[in-house]
Amino acid sequence: MKGTLGAKKRVSFWNRLSFSRNMGVDLGTANTLVYVSGKGIVLKEPSVVAIDQDNKEALAFGEDAKQMLGRTPGSIVASRPLRDGVIADFDSAELMLQHFIKRAHGGRTLVSPRIVIGIPSGVTGVEKRAVMEAALQAGARDVFLIDEPVAAAIGAGLSVAEPTGNMIIDIGGGTTEVAVLSLQGTVLSESVRVAGDELSDSITQYMKKVHNLVIGERTAEEIKIRVSSAYPTEGDDDLSMEVRGLHLLSGLPRMVAIKAPEIRESMSEPLSVIVEAVKRTLERTPPELASDIINQGIMLAGGGALLRGLDTLITHETGIVTHVAPDPLQCVVLGTGNVLENFKQLGRVFTGSSSS
Repeated sequence: MKGTLGAKKRVSFWNRLSFSRNMGVDLGTANTLVYVSGKGIVLKEPSVVAIDQDNKEALAFGEDAKQMLGRTPGSIVASRPLRDGVIADFDSAELMLQHFIKRAHGGRTLVSPRIVIGIPSGVTGVEKRAVMEAALQAGARDVFLIDEPVAAAIGAGLSVAEPTGNMIIDIGGGTTEVAVLSLQGTVLSESVRVAGDELSDSITQYMKKVHNLVIGERTAEEIKIRVSSAYPTEGDDDLSMEVRGLHLLSGLPRMVAIKAPEIRESMSEPLSVIVEAVKRTLERTPPELASDIINQGIMLAGGGALLRGLDTLITHETGIVTHVAPDPLQCVVLGTGNVLENFKQLGRVFTGSSSS
């Protein structure tokens, strides 16, 4: 009888945790995604905040704020509070987290949630504390940090709890995380601050240098999505696009036609940095785990995994079959959610917490 009562108490305890709306957060440079226990992914918004500089009040968040990028008057600044995967503007990041947490709760003020946040594996102790402090100030009860590659691997369905080597490449907006995982832990990892943003920047610089055309951040992102590729594949070279921007020589708006091969060439330098990070990690991998990786292949996650031909490029450069996760954009947040739902079984994956 006593054992039955104890079991009921334990069930009641975990049910209360579920009803307190605990949250998993992928606090990304480009996008923030939020997972709520028992509900799944409830929010996916660009990590952008628009601030009125006169009274220091937030005017818009997420997609509404992104629409303002490059289009605001002097008194309003629309910016991304995270750069290279870490908080660059603490106050704006805190406001953004508060807003997203409230929205994820449907606007209601509930019991302070437990929050699991995915962070780049290469961040410093100071940067970790900044993330935890921002989440606590935003209303969290407890904050737990998990390395993004581990969260992405869990979200992609890799068996990270088994004594088997898994390799994941998580390409976000600000960082690329390359990691070899086994038994809920990171055996090897490398974080390079070259990812989606740098690919967009390389396109911007190419348009300025070759076509004398100045384009904005959103236009570069559109070029990357519509016509770019990492490796020549059938049909890609026929892709073209008309780009509008400001002509440097005349100072007037102008339209230029571009083709996929030139955009692929413009991104070759940042792509080579990512490939070299993968090769360095493979070179340091213990033989038994390397054997597992050869058998299972490499998994690609993050928004950068959607770049056409990137899996083919990595396969060509490493000789190991590379797969794209079923839903690469949501891998990290799905991983944090999986950890929330299986808190006791996956408790060893955390790299830091506010309660320690």
